[in-house]
Order: sequence, then C-alpha cells, then structure tokens
Amino acid sequence: MVPDDVAPAAKPGPVGLDLPWATGTFPPDTVVARRAVWDELMGLALHEATHALATGDVPIGALVVGPDGRLLGLGRNRREEIGDPTAHAEVLALRQAAATLGSWRLEGCTLVVTLEPCAMCAGATTLARVERLVLGAWDPKAGACGSVWDIVRDRRNPHRVEVVGGIRDVECGDLIREFFETQR
Repeated sequence: MVPDDVAPAAKPGPVGLDLPWATGTFPPDTVVARRAVWDELMGLALHEATHALATGDVPIGALVVGPDGRLLGLGRNRREEIGDPTAHAEVLALRQAAATLGSWRLEGCTLVVTLEPCAMCAGATTLARVERLVLGAWDPKAGACGSVWDIVRDRRNPHRVEVVGGIRDVECGDLIREFFETQR
C-alpha cells in the first residue's frame, strides 16, 4: 500500500527533440510526404556538416530520428578536432541517440547522413539495428552502402537496413568537393 503523501511515479515522456513532423506517422505514408521530410532532415544534416569546417574536418553531418520522428542524435565529423579516428559524423550521431534512448538498440530509427557511410559507419549502423539510412551523396571511393560495398544490405547480416539515397545529393556533394578543392 502506498502512503497518501507519496505521489505515484510519473510515466516517462517521449525523449528527443520535437520536430515539426513528429506528431503523426513517421515516416509519412506517401512518397511525396516522405520526400519532403527527407529533404528537411537532410537540410539539418547539411547545416551540422558546415560546423566541421571550423575545425578542418571533412564536412559531413548526420542525425538520428526515432520511430516517432523525434531527433535523438546529431553528429559531424570531428576526427581532426578531437584526434579520434572513429569520430565520424554517423558514429557520433549513433552514440548520442543511444545515450538519449538509454539503449544501444536503435530499432525503428532513421540515420540521415550527407555522404554515404564508410565501412566502419555502415557496420555501426547495422549493429545498432537502425531501420533506415537516408543519404545525400554517394561515395564511389569508399561507400559501403551500395557504391563500393553494401554492408548494410548484405544478406549474410542478421539485420539489414533500408537505404534511401540521393537526397539533396548535389548540395551534399558540392560541400565536400569545395572542401577538398581548398585543401589542394
């Protein structure tokens, strides 16, 4: 029996940051509505990517959205900034999302990234059990989600990831190309 002066424990509310589309079905049911949401999310990832320029990192941005459409994690390349070879945008966004949820299992989540993930990031995406990957530009040199390798959809994996590619690909590709042109 609970004493009268002890309030019942509050139910935990939703975690993450509300986004405009988090009130209904996520992702939306129609192709047109999905495309609009992917474009908006890629805009957020592109904005995050630009912050990497201040530290001399390759401008790649990523974010994780939960099954309810709420923002759970955000990341940008930070290898140069913190001297960590694993500090890729995707890995940092996945880590933050796991911390937000309190679980490494990111089932039902969507990872949005400006450049096709490398083998390390594709592996992390699969192991985190991310449901969907939305990517901007394809990476014909080191991409591991359909270009050079296809780790996330390899039939030998116990978990496969849906891939939606080419979202705002020109903008994403231009940002990286411009960065490397200034490095030469």
